[in-house]
Amino acid sequence: MSAHKRGYVSSLNLQTGRVDMTHGAGGRAMAQLISELFVRYLGNDYLGQGNDGVVLPAPMLNGKPARLVMSTDGHVVTPLFFPGGDIGCLCVHGTINDVAVMGAQPLYLAAGFILEEGFALADLVRIVKSMAHAAQQAGVWVVTGDTKVVERGKGDGIFITTTGVGVLPEGLNLGGEQARPGDVVLVSGTLGDHGIALMSLRENLSFHAPIASDTAALHTLVAKVLDTGADIRCIRDPTRGGLASTLNEIAHQSGVGMMLQERAIPIKPVVAAACEFLGIDPLYVANEGKLVVICAAPDAVRVLAAMRSHPLGVDAAVMGDVVADAHCFVQMNTAFGGRRRVDWLTGEPLPRIC
Repeated sequence: MSAHKRGYVSSLNLQTGRVDMTHGAGGRAMAQLISELFVRYLGNDYLGQGNDGVVLPAPMLNGKPARLVMSTDGHVVTPLFFPGGDIGCLCVHGTINDVAVMGAQPLYLAAGFILEEGFALADLVRIVKSMAHAAQQAGVWVVTGDTKVVERGKGDGIFITTTGVGVLPEGLNLGGEQARPGDVVLVSGTLGDHGIALMSLRENLSFHAPIASDTAALHTLVAKVLDTGADIRCIRDPTRGGLASTLNEIAHQSGVGMMLQERAIPIKPVVAAACEFLGIDPLYVANEGKLVVICAAPDAVRVLAAMRSHPLGVDAAVMGDVVADAHCFVQMNTAFGGRRRVDWLTGEPLPRIC
């Protein structure tokens, strides 16, 4: 975003204008788009350096040198605007959460925009303002970025890639290989809200109770969990592939199995009804504001209490245990008294949800 420092005269019509190929060509129009839109809403001292890269201070945490954590994600959600959020806040929340579940404090974001020729500038303004608000609320800075424009029909509106950087204290490891038999599996709230909110909108479904995305930045909830001093093995956010795929990934990383209790898994009745209507298992539906926490069994009660004391964890629940299993199966005791395997997601039942 280096061209913003040159002070071009405004000529963009942000209310009725549309993206054209010159906005990605590297010339005056691109500089104007950067200065009048991106820098206007996302500007800060780091972005203001105006170079092809950004110089950041050495990582410190509580006055001590710390390790860096970095994560990157591409966002291709359809529709771009949905109940509870949009692609703008979603791309900020998603990357912050990927850094936070490693135990790190998120600090900076980089953002890359691929815009399709003809995309409405008013919609782009709305998205960038949403990004700015989400970043401000989370206390992170968008410090560098890039913009490209592709021909009409080759970009489907807008794609956004975000990369996050955070700092991690020495000695903390929340990797997926840490789970052990006897550990307890908790979830911070109801599952499936995000994916079903988008699917309902696509299918023009309406329900007596509204379904809204749960998209949120979870770093303060992670901090609340870590502040308990509990023996936390692993934290994950069950996004694409849902709870089922997240737990299968951890099980295979750790070489263990999981045993879930269906009655203990929190799912809103309206989401459960929508899943039944659509023929979708809610355990495979994406979430954008939930955590899975695996901790030592003696610490489960205080971890659960800490989660429930946070606004984003009021519906937290203990939903299962880690068990010894050479096959690394995730299984579930069903509400009907049976048992079934909760396997990896096969196929893509909810395309383009994050």
